[in-house]
Amino acid sequence: FRQPDLTEPMFDEEGYYRIGDAGKLVDPDDPAKGVLFDGRLAEDFKLTSGSWVAVGALRIEVIGAASPVIQDAVITGADRDWVGLLAWPNLAACRDLAGAAEDLPVEELCVSPAVNRQLLEGLRTYNATHRGSSTRVARVMLMREPPQIDANEVTDKGYINQRAVLERRKALVDRLYTPTPDSEVLVL
Repeated sequence: FRQPDLTEPMFDEEGYYRIGDAGKLVDPDDPAKGVLFDGRLAEDFKLTSGSWVAVGALRIEVIGAASPVIQDAVITGADRDWVGLLAWPNLAACRDLAGAAEDLPVEELCVSPAVNRQLLEGLRTYNATHRGSSTRVARVMLMREPPQIDANEVTDKGYINQRAVLERRKALVDRLYTPTPDSEVLVL
């Protein structure tokens, strides 16, 4: 209130409020059908090539492609050469794939050859039709620790807070991008 230097950037040149959400038309041929939510602009980032990565759309596509192995994921790659993925395993599906008992530790489940084979197969199929640097996933790692509410990794609405996850799990991001990755980093 009464701070034009703070108020002005919140509106575009036509006077519309910048909500920070991305949208797309339900039907590009008929705008009257409405607009669908298509992610948060604040989550989008650029690769070193200058290509923008549309995190919301990419996240949905790769989760679908890697199903049933992963339950959720965050997209990595801001100011890097390529896109990576930190993913949470769908424990029930991974146990089924691995033929594992309910009490098998998550650490062992995440390195199961059957689980990793299925994950790589799904992402390779996805990459076959998404060759651009802003949509192709180059590396993936399954995370052992679920998202932590107390660390703000989950929003009040139950969504993953991409920024908080990437900040808190910076060591995992660094492992994805090391020139010689360890065996838990899957290279596509």
